[in-house]
Amino acid sequence: MQVLSKETHFRFMARRKLAAIVSAVLIIASIAAIAVRGLNFGIEFTGGVELEAGYDRTVDVAAVRQQLADAGYIDADVLYFGTQQNVMIRIPPQEGSDGTELRDELLDLLSADGDDVEARSFSVVFPQIGAEVAEAGSLAMMFVLIMIFIYIMFRFQWKFSAGAVAALVHDVILTVGFFAVFQFQVDASVIAAVLAVVGYSLNDTVVVFDRIRENFLSTRGETSAEVIDRSINQMLARTIITGVTTLLVLAALLVLGGEAVRSFSVALIVGIVVGTYSSIYVASAVALYFNVTAKDLLPPEPDPDEIDEMP
Repeated sequence: MQVLSKETHFRFMARRKLAAIVSAVLIIASIAAIAVRGLNFGIEFTGGVELEAGYDRTVDVAAVRQQLADAGYIDADVLYFGTQQNVMIRIPPQEGSDGTELRDELLDLLSADGDDVEARSFSVVFPQIGAEVAEAGSLAMMFVLIMIFIYIMFRFQWKFSAGAVAALVHDVILTVGFFAVFQFQVDASVIAAVLAVVGYSLNDTVVVFDRIRENFLSTRGETSAEVIDRSINQMLARTIITGVTTLLVLAALLVLGGEAVRSFSVALIVGIVVGTYSSIYVASAVALYFNVTAKDLLPPEPDPDEIDEMP
């Protein structure tokens, strides 16, 4: 930690054009992947059935998946749920199948080898419910971005608001684009993870902005780029330590948490990496692009007419 505690002097803003090119390429690639490959939606969005089955022994999910595939359920998703004696089975919509009949068929199939299998829970998700979930997630994201813009504008200045919102849009697009490229399943937990990434990235951005404001108001004779660089360098140790410790926890969750939290962990890991990058090279660079200066942060001068009217 001694190395991190020393003040660095990196010229981040000198490389903002290169960073802008990299970000633009990644955003275009992400949008193209979303448009061409699409997202691998879970049953929360596509509809289907979900069965939690309890065994009287430790079960191999690969064997269960193969057992279902042999019976014609090719797209079945099987993962451990809680313990290795419980599995969660998710199957896309089945034409002409009643929910109760399908549950009984699955239980009969899973018990075919003599296992004692119990249905712990069973639910049917209809496609229209999935559409409502997707719409609610999109509206939540738009509402968050609008409120963040207003909050940053009142706390700092609109140029900082533009930078913060640009960074958050950047983070969301790259995270979703990563899921489109590698076809990780997108379920409700991924939406929650993306919203968590927005909060994490915003927190890091606000901390940097707060230091930029302090340095703008207490420094004379430096350009805006120099003030921003100095502010980022002063907060760099905090940014690195916070990011690394969070990633260590998420890496443990990804390795040890099983399939149930895999997509959630991946979304957070990708989001934190791009969020740390964007708080430096997107949020601050956009504010600098709009030519933010110390004058923007000074309180407004009182109106002379109002001063004359004062008793």
